[in-house]
Amino acid sequence: MKARTIRRHFRESFKSLGRNGWMTFASVSAVTVTLLLVGVFAIIMMNLNNTADSVEEDVEVKVLINIIEDEKEAKAAEDKLIKQIEKIPEVAEVRYSSKDQELDLLIEKLGDEFKLYEQSNPLRNALYVKAEDPLDTLTMSEKIREIENVHSVVDGEDTVENLFTFLETARNIGLVLILGLLFTVIFLISNTIRITIIARKDEIEIMKLVGATNWFVRIPFLLEGIWIGVIGSIIPMVLVSVAYTQLHTVLSSELKGQLLQLLDVTPLIWQVNGLILILGVFIGMWGSFMSVRKFLKA
Repeated sequence: MKARTIRRHFRESFKSLGRNGWMTFASVSAVTVTLLLVGVFAIIMMNLNNTADSVEEDVEVKVLINIIEDEKEAKAAEDKLIKQIEKIPEVAEVRYSSKDQELDLLIEKLGDEFKLYEQSNPLRNALYVKAEDPLDTLTMSEKIREIENVHSVVDGEDTVENLFTFLETARNIGLVLILGLLFTVIFLISNTIRITIIARKDEIEIMKLVGATNWFVRIPFLLEGIWIGVIGSIIPMVLVSVAYTQLHTVLSSELKGQLLQLLDVTPLIWQVNGLILILGVFIGMWGSFMSVRKFLKA
C-alpha cells in the first residue's frame, strides 16, 4: 500500500470522528465506562484468583493414626501407613506430626491451659496429606479411610466443597459480567460506525463504481473504530493505576498476615492496562468491521 493511500485512510478516519461528534462521544464514553468496569473486575478477579490459589495450596487432610502401645510395632505401622498413602495417585505430600507436636500446636492456638495435658497427652500421632490437585482432596481422603491403622480422617468435607464452589462461582460470574459489558460496547461502536456509513453512502457507492476495493472502503472505518477504542481506554488505564496504587498503599500493611493479600502494584497494573488497551482496540475494530461488512455484504 502506498504512503499516500495510508495518509488518506488516516485522514478520513479522523475526519469521520469529527463529523459524528456526538455519536463518537457516546461511543468513547461507553468504551470508557465499560473498560473501567473491566479493569476493576480484572483486578478483583486476579486478586481473588491469587487468594484462591493460596487457599487451595493450604487445603490438606489430617489423618489420625490408631494408637499402638508397643513402640516398635507403632513405628512399623506408621511407616507402612505413610508408604501406603504416598502410593495413592492423588497424593502430593505427606507430613508426619507426633502427638507431642499436636499438643504444642493446640497450646499455641487455644492457650496455656492445655499445658495440663503435657503429663498425660490424650492426642494421637497424625499425618497431614496434601493432594496434587486440591479438587481431588475429597477423593483422596476417601481412599485414605480404607487403609489399615487409620483411626479417622479430618477433611472438612463441607468446608472444602463450599470453598471450591464459591471460588468457581465467583470466577464464572466475573467472566459473564465482563463478556456482557464487552458485547454491549461493541454494539454501541457498531451503531456509531453504521451511522457514519449511512451518511457517506453515496460517496462509498461512487468509490465502488470507480473500482475501489472493499478493503479500500473498509480501512478508514476500521481505523475510526480503533481510535474510539484507544481514546476510550486512556481514562480507565489512568484511573485503575492511580486507584489500585493508593489502595495497595493503604491496605497492604493492614492485610499483612491475613488470608487475603493484595498483589503487588507491578506487574499487576501493567498487565491490567495492557488488557484494557488490547480490549479497547479489539472492540473498536470488531464493531467497525461488523458494520462495514454488513453494508458491503462482503
